Amino acid sequence: MNILLLGYGKMGKIIGEIAESRGHFLAGKINLENISELEKINPADVDVVIEFSQPESALGNITWAIERGIPVVSGTTGWLEHLPEVSKLTQEKNGAFFYASNYSIGVNIFFKVNEFLAKLMNETSGYQVAIEEIHHTQKKDAPSGTAITLAEGIIQNLDVKTQWNLTGQMADSEQSVPITSKRIDPAPGTHIITYSSDIDTIEISHTAHSRMGFALGAVLVAEWIKNKKGVLSMNDFLSF
Repeated sequence: MNILLLGYGKMGKIIGEIAESRGHFLAGKINLENISELEKINPADVDVVIEFSQPESALGNITWAIERGIPVVSGTTGWLEHLPEVSKLTQEKNGAFFYASNYSIGVNIFFKVNEFLAKLMNETSGYQVAIEEIHHTQKKDAPSGTAITLAEGIIQNLDVKTQWNLTGQMADSEQSVPITSKRIDPAPGTHIITYSSDIDTIEISHTAHSRMGFALGAVLVAEWIKNKKGVLSMNDFLSF
């Protein structure tokens, strides 16, 4: 399979290494320094785009691929206000667009545990829920896309919560899920969900030990997406 990497930072390089180790060919490795090379790429030579760039580049990268009929697997966070227009373009072009805030299989299991715990907490009272996420200092967006997905999972399953807020930017309220974002090197990613009461504390967490799990998941999805159509997610890939 011919894979075009749009975004060739630390994650892109690991994705490229894993893809080649699995017998795939890299049709290109595009980042901000060589973005002009993108127009020289022949779409017919690309089976799938894996897009792990920056928030300011994601929309342009994804649009470029979808307009040329190339399936896109994206893991860039911090641009999701544009997701409705990408979804619309994907439908118009009868294309394939896959987005996940996190491609780690373990994290996606954690998402389901988080949702189940939130449902259970509807049966009790006196607990306050909060999210803490810790990433390396090069991560530009806050909160992380994974933290937002976790917050959305709580909001969808815990009746008293209707929104999330980033601590320090918006005032906490009874209806909000507060998210604290920390940037500490060399942390690849930790997410902690805490339910606290006067009596006790319930806590679940996920800690990534490296970027390998994220990168492998993205390559596995790229292998899977061939001949698929529509706007897809990890729920489709994992059949949760």
